[in-house]
Amino acid sequence: MDWKLVLQLTGIVLGLLYLWLEYRADIRLWIVGLIMPIVHGLLYYRSGLYADCSMQIYYILAGLYGWIVWLRSEKGDPEHPETKQFSKIGHTPLRLAPILFTLFLCIQAVIYLLLVHFTDSKVPFWDSFTTALSVIALWMLSRKYAEQWLVWLVVDLTTVGLYIYKDIPFTAALYLLYSALAVAGYLRWRKQIAAE
Repeated sequence: MDWKLVLQLTGIVLGLLYLWLEYRADIRLWIVGLIMPIVHGLLYYRSGLYADCSMQIYYILAGLYGWIVWLRSEKGDPEHPETKQFSKIGHTPLRLAPILFTLFLCIQAVIYLLLVHFTDSKVPFWDSFTTALSVIALWMLSRKYAEQWLVWLVVDLTTVGLYIYKDIPFTAALYLLYSALAVAGYLRWRKQIAAE
């Protein structure tokens, strides 16, 4: 069995578990989210997807951050009352849209330039595009904003084509499944918001 296949299959199992926990808004998603980036980081590095590889460091740090925010919001930490607002799923405030879009453009530009000037990446635009959107989506997830699912949908659909091109088809198939689950997750979270 070759390394690509082993890493892809391990990543699929972890990815499905992560998505199921995210769909249920279960705090344990952050634990899986601390393990999964190690597996994907190795796969992406060996596949020449350097931005996706370095993104895994961000995923680990963001996973720790998200876990802390969710823990504090569930416990109602009196030292951090601002986290209480994230105890329930909600919509992304419209006032954040231009800020998030501007951040996305800035992050993508920086990653793109790094890839072009310091790596042999064959797909710097798409690698930086999915990586920058993932940064935004993961932050939105830490805030329990339902629209994070829509951002992930764009990432997932773009990633399917990118990973087919980079010859990691099993991981591409996982992202195709992620796309369907992003739609289901968004609908479920919207339903939860309406029920509250």
